[in-house]
Amino acid sequence: MDIEFLALSLASFLFVALAAIQIGRLAAHFQLPLITGYLVAGILAGPFIFSFIQQVDVGSLRFLDEMALAFIAFAAGSEMALDELRGRFRSIGWNTVMQIGAVYLVCGAVILLLGDHIPFMRDLSPAGRFAAALLSGPILSARSPSSAIAVINEMRARGPFTKTVLGVTVVKDVLIVVLFALSSSIAATMLTGRTFDASFILLVSFEILASMGLGVLVAQAMSLVLRNHWEDRLKIPLILLIGYLVFALSGTVRHWSHANLPVELIFEPLLICLVASFWLTNRSPYGTEFRHLLHQVRIPIFVVFFTLVGASLDIGIVLLLLPITLALYITRIVALFIGAYLGGTLAKDPARFKRIAWMGYITQAGVAIGLSKEVAIAFPQLGAEFTTLLVGVIVVSELTGPIFFKYAIRLVGESHLPKDIKDDEILDVVIVGIENQSRQLAERLIEHGWRVKLLDIDQSHVSSVGDNGNRREQWLPQISAENLAQIIEPKTEVAVAMLPNDEDSLKLCQILYENFGITRQIARLHAYTLVDEFRELGVHVLHPASAMVHLLDHFVRAPQLASMVFEDDPEHDVIQVTITDPNVDGLHLRELILPDDVLVMAIGRRGHSIVPHGYTNLHLEDELTLIGPTDSLEEVALKLGY
Repeated sequence: MDIEFLALSLASFLFVALAAIQIGRLAAHFQLPLITGYLVAGILAGPFIFSFIQQVDVGSLRFLDEMALAFIAFAAGSEMALDELRGRFRSIGWNTVMQIGAVYLVCGAVILLLGDHIPFMRDLSPAGRFAAALLSGPILSARSPSSAIAVINEMRARGPFTKTVLGVTVVKDVLIVVLFALSSSIAATMLTGRTFDASFILLVSFEILASMGLGVLVAQAMSLVLRNHWEDRLKIPLILLIGYLVFALSGTVRHWSHANLPVELIFEPLLICLVASFWLTNRSPYGTEFRHLLHQVRIPIFVVFFTLVGASLDIGIVLLLLPITLALYITRIVALFIGAYLGGTLAKDPARFKRIAWMGYITQAGVAIGLSKEVAIAFPQLGAEFTTLLVGVIVVSELTGPIFFKYAIRLVGESHLPKDIKDDEILDVVIVGIENQSRQLAERLIEHGWRVKLLDIDQSHVSSVGDNGNRREQWLPQISAENLAQIIEPKTEVAVAMLPNDEDSLKLCQILYENFGITRQIARLHAYTLVDEFRELGVHVLHPASAMVHLLDHFVRAPQLASMVFEDDPEHDVIQVTITDPNVDGLHLRELILPDDVLVMAIGRRGHSIVPHGYTNLHLEDELTLIGPTDSLEEVALKLGY
């Protein structure tokens, strides 16, 4: 290839990619997926509208496509952490198998029935038509883990329905790539007219097993990169280069075997990359860093890939195939309903889950489009029209899927947005002693989603304004169990004593501990005389004078941590999360997939503090102290408990 021509193609595409980023942001502004904006940018810049990118440019940039496809396979494999799927294997397994089977059969049958109305299928032989239907099966069965995770995070969803949908989504993409490799081998045989016999079965089995074995070898190669203390800007290109080399070598082996061997060897590059990623995630100590690197480069790769996909779409063919596209979209939804209902029945899922489960599996994105492009390249007999038809179905699914999924989450009551949170899911705190500091503390807690009650035994301290959002101020006539029982919520988690008299604070803490079972208590003292009595109750004691010395000490010896914890840092926070998810019980800390920017600082268990390490076992009711960006901490809180 002419180096000068390649450089010009890259320069032209760079400007288009920069525009695609802005169009993607515009799409997000209208509540559309980012990739929709990237696809639109590619279509507008492509050879069929404004011609900023010519068809020959798209061909010359194939290496970017292959690098992006490797990334998509890496990302799909990295989502499948076996430890996090345990506990719902039965439901995930049956739903996955039945959905794939239903989509294969129903959508494949419809494609065969509509063959005379699909331009690229009219001139195909019956075997060729069957091959096209066979190849469409895994593509239409694919799901989008990234889109599912985005919806779950947006809805703050948590519960068995959400876990099953996410588990099926992740497992399905892994199986889809394996089935695509099998379907490709069968389709290649049908399109070349070769007969099916024992040697063919052995060849296909060898190709799939060899692809998996090569995936493990690729994982070892990537481990050599990950284990070195290099900067991310060096590791990321090396990982992407390895992914590209998988595609390049796979193509080389196919062409060489076609010319020199009696059989054509097809080692599926997507399967190799997916197995490599799966191995790194589940069988190596580098899974966390690998996901971190993938996250770093996710947006640039998506911009490149989906913009190139858009540039390769012929808008004329898109419009011509629109009725078939919509028919396939509706057929796919019907097949998903059948598969999800049968899978839920076999898994003995609740009836309300079975009726609406199909809504969680509509969205498609990277893997499906990647497989479509692979078909266009590997099977030129089907042409670009095959890719255009299936990409059309994928785009419609990507636009409508999140709407259905959000509706399903609301129907099963697993949304945890502020307006959806049940009364007993809100963290409650009672602060006794009303003054400026206690009111400021109340406002800070309310900002983090707490419900606060401010009490005082001096009625003059109680504001006449009354309730203020999640903050209520009330008069406590006397510190007694009877009076407190009329005011305190049954599931109050925390109590803070800020009374001017330490004896009153001690009496209050004793009643709250013995009569109401509130074990997390904080007391601000004015003297040290009763410190031992407070500590016998397990109360965290704060003395203003000593607290200031400790605070200054932290700023001197650990200024970055102190500023993050004690100053108003809008980007970082420290929270404590109680584990309530039974699927986390018994996991090692290293097996828990957390955002790479969140750190577990301490674990509290039955009143004892544990300094965590990778092999620390997690149990229900453990209290994890976490530090990190606010958004990531919210994600972890939803994942673990409350």
